[in-house]
Amino acid sequence: MWIPVQIDDKSAEPLYHQIETQLRSLIISGNLAEGTLLPSIREFAGDLKCSVITVRRVYQDLEGEGLLRTRQGTGTFVSHVGDGARAEYRRETVRKALEAAVDAGRSVQFGEEELNELFQEIVKRKYGEADNKGE
Repeated sequence: MWIPVQIDDKSAEPLYHQIETQLRSLIISGNLAEGTLLPSIREFAGDLKCSVITVRRVYQDLEGEGLLRTRQGTGTFVSHVGDGARAEYRRETVRKALEAAVDAGRSVQFGEEELNELFQEIVKRKYGEADNKGE
């Protein structure tokens, strides 16, 4: 099975983190449904052109979070993700991104009012684009 994960070799973010973040998002969003059989560690590592150890770490971390389950001799599967966990993940993802944006603004002495105005401008533009695509 092909999993739509892309890694950026030029990124400062570690490979395992790039893979883990994208795979977690696919599971939480429902793009990878409960019960979906994931590629073997070796196969996924080959597809991504990275180390087997990297993919093993990703699978182990996500299994520790309860997002994956491994059955000996059968493979690794997507676990059930409840609505509460899904909502919490979505909220946490946006919260982290907003905190990073505020930190970036503060680092260049962007005021609170300026930041709020810019945020509202971006929201209107982005949601306006989404609305126009649906028409």
